[in-house]
Amino acid sequence: MNTRRTARIGVDIGGTFTDFVFHDEARGITRTGKRLTTPSEPSRAIIEGIERLLSETGSEAAQIHSIVHGTTLITNTVLERTGGKVGLIANAGLTDTLEMGRETRYDVDDLFQRAVPVIVPRYLRRGVAGRMLADGSEREPLDEEALLKEVAFLVDEGIEALAICFMNAYRNPSHERRAEQLVRERFPELLLSVSSSVAPELREYERTNTACVNAYVQPRVHGYLDRLTADLESLGFVGDLSIMLSGGGLTTIEEAKNFPVRLIESGPAAGAMAAAHIARQIGEDHLISFDMGGTTAKMCLIEHGQPHVKHDFEAGRLERFKQGSGLPLKVTVIDMIEIGAGGGSIANVDALGLMKVGPRSASSVPGPVCYGRGGQEPTVTDADLLLGYLNPAFFLGGEMTLQLDAVRDAFERKLVAPLSIDVETAARGVQEIVNESMAAATRMHLAEKGKDPRDYAMLAFGGAGPVHAYGLARLLKVRKLIVPMGAGVISAFGFLVAAPAVDDARGYLAPIGRVDWDQVEALFREMEEKATALLSSVGAGDGAIRFERQADMRYVGQGFEITVPLPNGSLSVDMAPQIQSAFDEEYRRLFDRVVRGVPIEAVNWRLAASVPAQSISLVHAPIDAPAERPAREVYFPGAGRVLARVFDRYALRPGDVIAGPAVFEERESSFAVGPEGSVTVDDQSNLVVSISYPN
Repeated sequence: MNTRRTARIGVDIGGTFTDFVFHDEARGITRTGKRLTTPSEPSRAIIEGIERLLSETGSEAAQIHSIVHGTTLITNTVLERTGGKVGLIANAGLTDTLEMGRETRYDVDDLFQRAVPVIVPRYLRRGVAGRMLADGSEREPLDEEALLKEVAFLVDEGIEALAICFMNAYRNPSHERRAEQLVRERFPELLLSVSSSVAPELREYERTNTACVNAYVQPRVHGYLDRLTADLESLGFVGDLSIMLSGGGLTTIEEAKNFPVRLIESGPAAGAMAAAHIARQIGEDHLISFDMGGTTAKMCLIEHGQPHVKHDFEAGRLERFKQGSGLPLKVTVIDMIEIGAGGGSIANVDALGLMKVGPRSASSVPGPVCYGRGGQEPTVTDADLLLGYLNPAFFLGGEMTLQLDAVRDAFERKLVAPLSIDVETAARGVQEIVNESMAAATRMHLAEKGKDPRDYAMLAFGGAGPVHAYGLARLLKVRKLIVPMGAGVISAFGFLVAAPAVDDARGYLAPIGRVDWDQVEALFREMEEKATALLSSVGAGDGAIRFERQADMRYVGQGFEITVPLPNGSLSVDMAPQIQSAFDEEYRRLFDRVVRGVPIEAVNWRLAASVPAQSISLVHAPIDAPAERPAREVYFPGAGRVLARVFDRYALRPGDVIAGPAVFEERESSFAVGPEGSVTVDDQSNLVVSISYPN
């Protein structure tokens, strides 16, 4: 048996399924897999899935070079408020920053709106003397004796992790670093989150919140990653385990343990990175990434081969779609929208007698009714089965037989009887509600960026994405729709094509005309040295690292800023006109105007460092079998139920052209095209659909 470590595995834990992609370039093997998620013990599904992939490919665990993983553990911990007991050390008199927040209401029409819960209760927030001014100078020295006394009190109260956040530490972190040193010496087992390391950026509330959330999730993340590492070692795995960052890069296990808040959108980011990779492969410069799984649907814009990113995120919202009802964080994330519309989204009748779908989900336990695992409430997947999109005998390649009769019974009890309609109408209603919800959210997301969905192609993936892609594309008037091979596990594929990357920032507020450019260069050198060390730990040579410099900038007097790319080369006063021009160009792109005669200022200075990612293809050698299967009736909006041809996707060949209506079945998903669509199989095994619309 060849024991060279040449295989790589991507693992994505979703709300319903855990997805896998196995790739061994040396042997020319690519395999995909899917298992029901095990929420109480997530690593169990991972180990079982890897064992199966090894068996199917005739491999051993010792042959695995690396495993790349993404997790929703951090998001779920914040949403469910199941993190550790956390203490906060702040400046004396500034311990209530978390409760004061932004002093705004997230719903001005609700007189009884719930307050956003803070991560750290008041009795665990302790103040100590010491103060830095906004320019970084020390006004009052740190009271080290009081610091240790307060930390001792918190430890006696049973805290599992400690956050340290001092005023203006983004400008001068010396007090925080001294506090960290003292606490580590006295309490070496205590988990620490220091704001100047977690989020060294301007804005006190957001920086404090980010440090506290980081501390809040650390105990669970440490436990989870330690268990996963141990389970993989027991399997015989001796390679590298990497974790996906929310911004689409990869990081080490140790960095993930130290800064788990940076993983808060780890899972969804992988899908966007896969979409960006495919966009580059096929030369699509303007793409809408549509990822619909068992619990949620995510949309992201991919332009010129890169997803849009942003540098703030709101976690754990009380009202999922109301900005301001959650915890604002200073982290880099892929800029996407997420709505509660997945295959497991539950359909019900509300108090007004109206049909609603989601955001509640059946998840993997008990799952949709058709899974036969105890689910009693009708879901989107159940409606898809009734409408002909899914083959009950070929779900997961035939490993799971779907229970059609049980689905009919559930629809009769929960929707048909209360609404006095038939089963067919109820199923159509579920599908149309979900598709309209996703279309409305996508239109709004693009409109906020000044974009028109008709100017974009759409890439659909996720277990439920291809099922709903055609209906969504027609609502958005998208003319080109692409469904990649292995669409049901594309997020796991994204882990294998994402590049090891680091995003870092330093806060330094100054008008461009008065910037100390030597200081800015020193900040960038510090960030570059840190990034080089981290990327080298994951096997990147110094010469392969690519650095991109940016700055968060605004007009003087504005409350919020935009991120502007900076010119290459050493920054100096001579670069000011170029920086002004770059700001004007970005501001005009976003808002279609610039303001003349108003000076601009920089707030934060950012560095993105990355190494080239491995290019992997899911091109599939066609199997030697009949491509066409028995036809069946499928419902399409506007056309009703029509007889659709059914194809085994694995038997299709590049260049095949198939007119709709048609259904394409593969192991992890199913894709249906209506009468207005024509499908071509390209040389990457993608299904490329051209959709016609009446003039």
